[in-house]
Amino acid sequence: MNLNQYRLTTTLFVFLLLFVSGCGDGMNNASPVEFIRAWGSEGSGDGQFLYIESFAFDGQGRLLVTDALRSDVQVFTPDGRFVTKFGAKGDHMGNLIKPEGIVVDETGNVYVSDYLSGYIKKYDASFQHLLTFSSLGSEPGQTLESEFMTIAKNGLIYIAEAGNHRVSAFNQGGEFQFTIGSEGVYPGYFIRPESVSFDGVDKLYVTEFGNHRVQIFDLEGKHLSTIGKQGTGPGEFRRPIGTAFDKAGRIYVSDAGNHRIQIFDKSGRFIASWGKKGRQPGEFANLHNIIVGDNGDIYVADSGNNRIQVFRLRR
Repeated sequence: MNLNQYRLTTTLFVFLLLFVSGCGDGMNNASPVEFIRAWGSEGSGDGQFLYIESFAFDGQGRLLVTDALRSDVQVFTPDGRFVTKFGAKGDHMGNLIKPEGIVVDETGNVYVSDYLSGYIKKYDASFQHLLTFSSLGSEPGQTLESEFMTIAKNGLIYIAEAGNHRVSAFNQGGEFQFTIGSEGVYPGYFIRPESVSFDGVDKLYVTEFGNHRVQIFDLEGKHLSTIGKQGTGPGEFRRPIGTAFDKAGRIYVSDAGNHRIQIFDKSGRFIASWGKKGRQPGEFANLHNIIVGDNGDIYVADSGNNRIQVFRLRR
């Protein structure tokens, strides 16, 4: 073999190795998921994003996406086609300043938490404003730096308040019910909770930006258990933000500081993870919330890359 043949053979071998390992697109055969699609780019146009925060599916199966810097909520088909938008800055009661959390009730009403105003705004299924409740502050019934929220089977809306280091519960008419937690590091206490999610059965999962863990509560606020601690290993977190659940009871956690999604079983045992920092499919920057569709597709807010990525578990 002459020198030119050797160089050609070596080049082909390296190319094949990179292709098989998936280095070109940030995914590989060892990943627990396959990449399905992505959409979005930086900007203020329809279908573009400036700072994606959270997700909800409405009664028609459309994906509702809050954007803190656009100050609006965009609505998409599950495959990423833009449908409409609502909110945005202005003087009308339906306008928003910095929308973060979003959830939809059984009748199709939409609730959006506004981080800067302290308001929780309720819209009907056509996205017309119905009600504004709460206000900015630390008193019972007020919110401070409200983040992501959920509705449990008891009909209550639970809202993570990063600024007050607690979770507040309201009924769907906007009446305050009770709070869970206060500032601290012990079980049942929080440092900047980012999200609260309902597992669809009987538990609430609260991620903590400051304590690098996920705490689990019953619907009345009793602490049950904790997943994770600060670190980079399997089952450890650096600034976890969102949680989601699939029909099998698996738990997905967006681990923002480690640029990955981790998967746990319903008992909180680590199963697998995927992702790293970057811009290729399967890579992330400044992860935010996560949601799983009825068909099992996993939607990830890749906020630093101004896009939504969609994945599916490998069979």
